[in-house]
Amino acid sequence: MKFVDEAIIRVTGGKGGDGCSGFRREKFMPLGGPDGGDGGIGGDVYLITDTNLNTLVDFRYQRQFAAESGTKGSGNDRYGKKGEDLFIRVPVGTLVYDNETQELLADLNQSNQSLIVAKGGKKGLGNVHFKSSVNRAPRKFTKGEMGEVRHLRLELKLLADVGLLGMPNAGKSTLIRAVSAARPKVADYPFTTLYPNLGVVSVGTYQSFVIADIPGLIEGASEGAGLGIQFLKHLQRTRLLLHIIDISPNEEIEAAVSAQKIILELEKFSPELAQKPRWIIFNKSDIYSKEEAQKEADKIYKKMKKLVKVNSKTPVYLISAISHLGTSKLMQDLMSYLDKDRDKE
Repeated sequence: MKFVDEAIIRVTGGKGGDGCSGFRREKFMPLGGPDGGDGGIGGDVYLITDTNLNTLVDFRYQRQFAAESGTKGSGNDRYGKKGEDLFIRVPVGTLVYDNETQELLADLNQSNQSLIVAKGGKKGLGNVHFKSSVNRAPRKFTKGEMGEVRHLRLELKLLADVGLLGMPNAGKSTLIRAVSAARPKVADYPFTTLYPNLGVVSVGTYQSFVIADIPGLIEGASEGAGLGIQFLKHLQRTRLLLHIIDISPNEEIEAAVSAQKIILELEKFSPELAQKPRWIIFNKSDIYSKEEAQKEADKIYKKMKKLVKVNSKTPVYLISAISHLGTSKLMQDLMSYLDKDRDKE
């Protein structure tokens, strides 16, 4: 299924039912008077979050939604039925914008959270409301009002605790496969990840967190190059970023230089995103001996500190995702960090 994270839809509240102009017609009541009932109120349109959804793909096929209209009033003081409300299900993490004003209406980031996006029209009044001492037999009634019409832009930002960041083929998909049940595509060519993947990492009883893998970034990503730019927004909700760095030999570009480019792209896209806590993960250590891998990681880290500002307290890990070397310790430390971060909140 294709990952869809943006959609534009049209929502319309139900029309209010018309009022009725009627008069009582009963035996022995020649002057029964007006008895036209009111129409029913139009149904409202709601957005409601559903944890079973993870994309906006359904809105590719249906873009217009309308709640039910209220029914007309009738004689004998019978009021029209209210129109049924319409509930449109969206994934948790959906931002709702008014597409005409670009105003952010809501951030639906909780389960079963609802938002009314189009009010139903007001009901029409029956002639019973217009009788008076000088007008005993009014024939006046009002029509129901049209429901509210809005054009909405829905934007999905995935909810994950940890986001994976790195160049294509750095091993992000391999890592998420190693530590969770997610099964993203893995191959030896760039951009095997075309859509974000979410995996749930279980560390112990009642201890788990969500990790997100997005397509790899390349230089110029913040300006639209490659695939990563359209998915960078999914990292904005994460609590922590894991910067995956490939320490295997590369004749085209040094690992330290590629890491520098990733950080620069983050800063261009969003300074706030660049300021998120970011751990450095050196991957593919299994191609060296233990001592050689550590030596290579130290060399790359030393060059990185010359190219970009690196916090001296930044955690640094040496792992092999494909061989599961060091991944268990990394996940346990992540769980501890996230628990402490949640306690602070």
